[in-house]
Amino acid sequence: MEQLLGNDIATFIGVTIVLAGGAAMLMGSALARTWRPFWQGLLYSALLGLASRFISFALFGGDLLSLSGYIVDVVVLALMAFVAYRATLASRMAAQYPWLYERAGLFGWRARRDG
Repeated sequence: MEQLLGNDIATFIGVTIVLAGGAAMLMGSALARTWRPFWQGLLYSALLGLASRFISFALFGGDLLSLSGYIVDVVVLALMAFVAYRATLASRMAAQYPWLYERAGLFGWRARRDG
């Protein structure tokens, strides 16, 4: 598992999921609040993945040039950003257009059914 991640599990959880994942969730929420498309989040996730690899390398002795570790980091960060993006977008749609839409779960909205 360490060879796939490019560092140990504890470092992956601490750096990628907690530190960079928190930044990814803030990034996804910010994209939704400014009505930007999520494909921009994929680019930002790639940059966050680079930062996560560097922090793992500089502070914890992880493998800086681990391609599989970078890919895993980017996929995890993009998923976390997407979750925050959809939750924020659903909230924004229901709040900004209350006469048209209502919340339909955590990640969705639907046309308002009056009557």
